[in-house]
Order: sequence, then structure tokens, then C-alpha cells
Amino acid sequence: MTAKPASRDTQSRTIVMIPARLAATRLPGKPLAPIAGEPMIVHVWRRAVEAGLGRVVVAAGDPPIADAIARAGGEAVLVPDEVPSGTDRIHRALLRLDPERQFARIVNLQGDLPTIEPADLARVVEPLERLGCDLATLAVASSDPEERARPQVVKVVPSFVPDDPTLARALYFTRAPAPWGEGPIWHHIGIYAFTRDALERFCALPASPLERREKLEQLRALEAGMTIGVKLITSAPFGVDTPEDLERARQILHARLATRFADP
Repeated sequence: MTAKPASRDTQSRTIVMIPARLAATRLPGKPLAPIAGEPMIVHVWRRAVEAGLGRVVVAAGDPPIADAIARAGGEAVLVPDEVPSGTDRIHRALLRLDPERQFARIVNLQGDLPTIEPADLARVVEPLERLGCDLATLAVASSDPEERARPQVVKVVPSFVPDDPTLARALYFTRAPAPWGEGPIWHHIGIYAFTRDALERFCALPASPLERREKLEQLRALEAGMTIGVKLITSAPFGVDTPEDLERARQILHARLATRFADP
């Protein structure tokens, strides 16, 4: 189902695509979980619109997700749920939406990040612009020993450019506590920007050995010789994977809405 978008910017060559499906191991149906009166996927869509990068489209695996976005005034494309990953879902949706190849940059935003700051999302394209990378992503510096040790926290090993301490090229991604030694780790945020050619190449590649071992899709790109740029942001949004995460997101967004309505 495709609804008329409220957020289409016909001048931008960037499109933000949000893959979402109802099937989930730990929190089934989470895109439609209510938060502050709206489904979670609608909150993510709104944050993407507020980022101002360009057109925003939800690549929905199920009709109820597309319906929720349409009711909010957004745009959704239904992509059947046989695709192996969210990246493949946005690629399929893009082929349908843009056969003329108008869009040169594609931002892949996870559908379970309702607390993402729009300004942080907008920064993900900066490494494409400044470093000429194939892909770009976000990270946060952390000195938390628990985050360093937890395999659920993916770390990027960056090589920073000389003139900007917030911009780097990714050397590796891992679940291990890396790099070794004194100093922070860099907590990877799983939001990506692709050039159009890079997205097409990535989706044509088979899963790589390190990708299968670490269970990190971005290693497929590095093993194929593709380049990934990293932009540092100051705080990490969290993904909603459990009922506890959902309750935390509700508290954060209720507080934001209360503050907004309290402002004169």
C-alpha cells in the first residue's frame, strides 16, 4: 500500500527508508506497539521527517504497518517478508519506487529507534559527503566497562581523519572489547547511509565469512573492499527489543511531549 507522503522533498537526492515487519523474536508486533498514542513505527517515521534529509518511506513487511503509516499521512511500500534482511527490504522497495534512479543516497533507519534525535540522523550522510565513502554510519564514544565487555554492544574500530575528531573511516566492527588498551570504545549505532551504487553492490554480495562469524552484516562490505565512514554523535539512541525497552521509550517520549506542550 502506498499513501501520499507528507514529507516528500522533490529537490533532495536522498531518501530515508525504514524497514519494518511484525515478526520479532523478543517483542512480536513491535512496530505497532503504542507509544504516546501512536504506533512506534509512526514515531520513527516522524523523527525521519524532522531530520529533513528528503523523502521518507517505510518499507513494510506487513499491511498493518503500511496502514498505520498511511493514517499518519506518510508513505509506505509493502515488501513481502521473504527477504533475508532489512537492507534487502529497502533495496526491493527502492527498485519499485525509483526505477529512474533519482535518488543517489539511501539512509537505512531501523524501525525500532523511536527516540532517535533528528539532528543525529541527519549527520549520518556527512561521511559520504566529506570522505567519499561507499557507506556511512554513526558511533558514540563510551568509557563504560560494561559496554566494553557486552557482546550485544557492537564496537567500531575507527581511524580518525586528521582535521576532525568526529569523523573517521571504519577499520573493523566487532562484538569483542576492541580496540585494546587505554581509552574509549566506540559504540556503533546501526544506522547506515549508502550511495546508490554501494547499496546495489552490497545486496548482490553473498554473506561473508566474518559476517557469518560475528553476525554483523556490515562486515560483508568491508570484506568486499567497500569503505565505511563513521560520524561520532554524543549520545546513543536505543533500539526497542524487549518489553522493558518499550516502557523506557514510552517514558522518554511522554516526557518529550509534555515538555513540548508546556513550552509557551
